[in-house]
Amino acid sequence: MTSAPAFPVPNAGERDPDGRLVAVGFDSTPAPGIIHRNPWLIAVDGSDNALRAVEYAAGQVGRLNSCDLHLVHVQPWLSTEAAEAELAQRGIAATARARDVLDGLGLSWHLHVTMGEPARCILEQARRLPAAQIVLGSRGLGMVESLLLGSVAYRVLHLSQVPVLVVP
Repeated sequence: MTSAPAFPVPNAGERDPDGRLVAVGFDSTPAPGIIHRNPWLIAVDGSDNALRAVEYAAGQVGRLNSCDLHLVHVQPWLSTEAAEAELAQRGIAATARARDVLDGLGLSWHLHVTMGEPARCILEQARRLPAAQIVLGSRGLGMVESLLLGSVAYRVLHLSQVPVLVVP
């Protein structure tokens, strides 16, 4: 009899000054005192575009064998009660396919789930690591759509202090 994989246990959490849970972290292989080697930050929103970015980064890291993969998933702001009950679950659900790809390749990962404006949260997490590179998928918006709707990739690309790879 096989059992379903256990829900990952958070290894980190962050609260705002009001005590609201605003971020939670997970590791594929929890270990105390992890030293981050050349961390790559990959933005994951559950889309096929984000999955392509994960697959591309995994292929590159597999060849280099000297990088740690950090997935970041950003949720919109939730109420205090919703954050406590749902933030971790939403992040785990939205990143399931990406984590499965990395697990299937035998690559360890770190997952950071946070709330807020996506580009700002991605850049803040990259600064905290500090990330050597940011990898994210493109939604494929045209020039006019990007100007009207805004683009997370565009904002990250132009505001980042580290190299950014946008995977189409």
